[in-house]
Amino acid sequence: MTTGTGQVERLADRARLTVSFQGAGTTRAEAVTALNARLGDVEPAMQVVGVRVASRLLSVSEQWEEKNRRVGSVAQQRYVLVFRDLTQLPDLVGRLAALEPAELDGPHWLLADSTDARREAQGAALTDARVTAEGYATRSLGAQLGPLVKLVDQGGGFQPRMMAYGGGQAVDVSNLSLEPELVSVSATCETTWHLL
Repeated sequence: MTTGTGQVERLADRARLTVSFQGAGTTRAEAVTALNARLGDVEPAMQVVGVRVASRLLSVSEQWEEKNRRVGSVAQQRYVLVFRDLTQLPDLVGRLAALEPAELDGPHWLLADSTDARREAQGAALTDARVTAEGYATRSLGAQLGPLVKLVDQGGGFQPRMMAYGGGQAVDVSNLSLEPELVSVSATCETTWHLL
């Protein structure tokens, strides 16, 4: 049995950005009311062609001090944005940063379709496993490598290269390098071969 690995890189054509906003209050109801007021400018800012709000997640919780004393509540709305048009990224990041989010995470670079890249990585993994098996067969055993008996996919996947950063007018983001980056697609396989 030999193991092979393959990896290819493609320039990202999608990006994912996570941003969250918070509101605080003495009670949970006050925290939600404060958050609702904050989101008045947020929702319109995210209505951009080529950008989709993939999810919205609301959480409301109590805040406690170390001595188990309740000190208030926090409400948070977390958005996951998917950019199909990467030219919109710098402008929207600047506008969202100007709205003073509690968290701004990304971009996380993605591929719209990874099928070709995955197949190429799988081919490279199988070639790697075969070269290793041939080395064992010919150099170590004095035999020839026969046909493939078993192939087990060990997985792989994406390894996006990530970049992290982070109201009124949009914040200048011109030096944040928000250009698409390479996405690494990998595959690993285990192979078993007949010897001749």
